[in-house]
Amino acid sequence: MHGLLTVFRKEVLENLRDRRTIIAALVFGPLFGPLLLAASLQLMVDRGAARAEAPITVAVAHAARAPNLVDYLERNAVTVERVAYDDDEARASVLDKRHEAVVLVPEDFGARLAAARPAPLRLYADASDMFNDSHVDRLRGLLAAHSQGLAQLRLVARGVDPASVVPIAVQEIDVATPASRAVVALGLMSYLVIFAMLAGGMYLAIDATAGERERGSLESLLTTPVPRTQVIYGKIAATCAYMLASLALTVAACAVAVNVVRLEDFGMTANLGPATALAIVGVVAPLVLLGAALMTVVASFTRSYREAQSYLGFVVMVPTLPLAFVGPLGLQPSLPLMAVPSLGQHFLMTSLLRGEPVGAANLAVSALASLALGAALAWVAGRLYEREAILG
Repeated sequence: MHGLLTVFRKEVLENLRDRRTIIAALVFGPLFGPLLLAASLQLMVDRGAARAEAPITVAVAHAARAPNLVDYLERNAVTVERVAYDDDEARASVLDKRHEAVVLVPEDFGARLAAARPAPLRLYADASDMFNDSHVDRLRGLLAAHSQGLAQLRLVARGVDPASVVPIAVQEIDVATPASRAVVALGLMSYLVIFAMLAGGMYLAIDATAGERERGSLESLLTTPVPRTQVIYGKIAATCAYMLASLALTVAACAVAVNVVRLEDFGMTANLGPATALAIVGVVAPLVLLGAALMTVVASFTRSYREAQSYLGFVVMVPTLPLAFVGPLGLQPSLPLMAVPSLGQHFLMTSLLRGEPVGAANLAVSALASLALGAALAWVAGRLYEREAILG
């Protein structure tokens, strides 16, 4: 252990004097990700508030055919722009972004309405335009409310209680807590935390192998009386130390950034206080050994610093790939999935952010699986350094 600790201390102190390592491990990664998260959340909050309060403007083609409808829309803070579009012109105006939505009143609308028959309306909107969804949804709601009001008036005119045609009244009860709602907005946080943690150790992993080889210092280092396995394990330990520091700084920066954003305006509360932040660092920490050992193994096959940098730029993305399948596949926490590195950590982070208890079995499986795979890769790195081919 004395030799391992000596190498560990040497690597930590040397890289503290390396400006590139400090910027990548302790400045760029821990600050850029949280700032990006805070900026995206603030933009979402500001845009959502602006869209919710902004008046709706809708083009109504042949508004004279439905005066009561136009009056209803205007009484509900909708600005009606009267146009004389046909079907093709209505489609073109929405596609060209001249109007967010167009309501076309057919020629027989009034006659069918007077005869108590279904009177169709055509609502033109672009479903691919996500920024206009809120306005179009509000317009759909107003049209549905107007239709329901007319139906109730018809029933009353015929002496029928409108309540009699509603045999089931569904009452929706939202059981989501403010913290669980905030997790929807914080979906990017797992990726940012894990990626920043891995990036924090990338330059140390490169320097421990390709960097030493390129400088010509690897041969003299391996001729010291310290066993080669202790040398590489000391380097991996130093990489782990920087990754842990990057992880802690990233989570702390995320906690500060998220609590600055006004999520309360949308009924959300970020459950990211000091206790939760410390717990997140704890559940993600077992992934550190895996990341450090993986990067060291890959870098040991490279011949130059630049080549190692190219390979590891891709390798740091590999552990985060399972996170891309959570949404599309609708994955939920289970013991087999908790054994998948980064995926298990994502589920644990989500539970902590939602304010839910973390199951002991899930925590144990996630930690043991990551540590076991990390130990196996560290053993592989040790075996590689015992070969003379490591000198190139």
